[in-house]
Amino acid sequence: MASTPIIQLRKGNAVRYNNDVCIVIDMQHKTPPNLRAFVQMSIRNLATGKIYNLRLTPNDSMESVNVSREPYELSYTDPAGYHFLHQDTFEDITVNEDLVADIKQYLVEGQIYTVVFTEGSVASVEVPTSMEMTIAEAPEGVKGDSANNVYKAAITETGLTVQVPLFINPGDKITVKTEDGSYTGRVS
Repeated sequence: MASTPIIQLRKGNAVRYNNDVCIVIDMQHKTPPNLRAFVQMSIRNLATGKIYNLRLTPNDSMESVNVSREPYELSYTDPAGYHFLHQDTFEDITVNEDLVADIKQYLVEGQIYTVVFTEGSVASVEVPTSMEMTIAEAPEGVKGDSANNVYKAAITETGLTVQVPLFINPGDKITVKTEDGSYTGRVS
C-alpha cells in the first residue's frame, strides 16, 4: 500500500498502525505559539476496538488502506447484532454491537446508512448529518412557560434524549443533528 502524509488524512480514512487496520476518528492540526506544528490524531483499531491517541509531526506519514463505502438499509436488530440490507444487491450483513455503540441511538429501522468496508470486512457505520426521529416521550409544556426559547427534555424512539421546544409532543417527528444530538426542527 501507499504511504500517505499525515496532513492528507481525514476523519474516516483507514490506515495501518502496528500492523492493524485502524480508522481515523478525530484529527486536529495544531500550531501553538512559539512551538512547532503538530497533528493530534485519534484512531480506532478495527480488530480490538482500542483507541490510540497519537501526536505526530506534519512530515510523518502512515500506510493508507483502501476503503469502500456502500449504502445499506437497517432491516432489524436481534441478539446477533444489527442487520443491514444492501440497496442494490440485497446482500444482508450483520454488524456487531461494539462497532455501532457510539451511534446506536441514531439507528432507526428502514433508514439508509453508509457502511464502510476495509479489506473485505465492516469497519464502521456512518450516520447522515441530520435525521428524522419520532418523539416517544415528552413532558407536557406548562402554559405560561414560553417567555423565551424554553426547552424540555424529550426521548426519541431510539432512546436519545433531545432538548426540544415546549410545543413538541409524543408522536411528533423532528430532525436531529447527529454531530451533537441537537434539535434542528419539526417535520410537518
